[in-house]
Amino acid sequence: MAAAIGLGLVIGALVGLLGGGGSILAVPALVYVVGQPLPQAVATSLLVVGITAVVALLPRLRARQIAWRIALLFGAAGAATAFTGAAVNRLLPEDAVMALFAVLMVAAGLRMLQDKPITGAACATDQGTVNWRRCLPRTLAGGLVVGFLTGLLGVGGGFLIIPVLVIVLGLPMTTAIGTSLVIVAVNSAAGFAAHASDAVIDVPVAAGFTGAAVVAALIAARLGARLDTGRLKRWFAGLVFAVASLVVVQVGVSVASS
Repeated sequence: MAAAIGLGLVIGALVGLLGGGGSILAVPALVYVVGQPLPQAVATSLLVVGITAVVALLPRLRARQIAWRIALLFGAAGAATAFTGAAVNRLLPEDAVMALFAVLMVAAGLRMLQDKPITGAACATDQGTVNWRRCLPRTLAGGLVVGFLTGLLGVGGGFLIIPVLVIVLGLPMTTAIGTSLVIVAVNSAAGFAAHASDAVIDVPVAAGFTGAAVVAALIAARLGARLDTGRLKRWFAGLVFAVASLVVVQVGVSVASS
């Protein structure tokens, strides 16, 4: 239980500060630290991250930092493919799923190290607002891909959503974070529905994990505007690389012993 609470604090802080990223760490942590089997870890991760995203969204509602139409279209497209991803997950060996996790974690870490990414202009307007009609095709395409990965890997997708919203669609970073939280919540709900029948949730662990994550997300969301985003991204990238290395080692040991 102590491990679950500690992990929940880390996951919640990442979701609150960066609009995502926590779920990519949650599944490996639940598997290798808490000791849950992969199907149970996937379902628990989606439940925890979805609830945490909703809570982290609350402080951003007053600031109006959410592109609602893009969020709902992106999330709806993702919900449609989450069930396909979950079906593919059931066909793959556990080691293959975890190895893919490691690859995506490295990609996410490298993305976070890009302090000044080239930003697209598909959605941005000269007035600083968002033209959702102009970026509709890109929004739906991004949602379909992220939704599939949500179902396949049990992640909310924030670590993929933020780059898509900023680089491909051209949203400002502050708007991208708030919009990402809406999408993560929708994707997590769809992914959890797709995986709910695969394993029984360990209620005490899930409750402790969720409670800690919610508290950390609320605090982090309020402090996020005052902190150096570039430094936070570098810290996140370092943590992701460390977890990816652990996953690679664990998969290697598993393959060698089989």
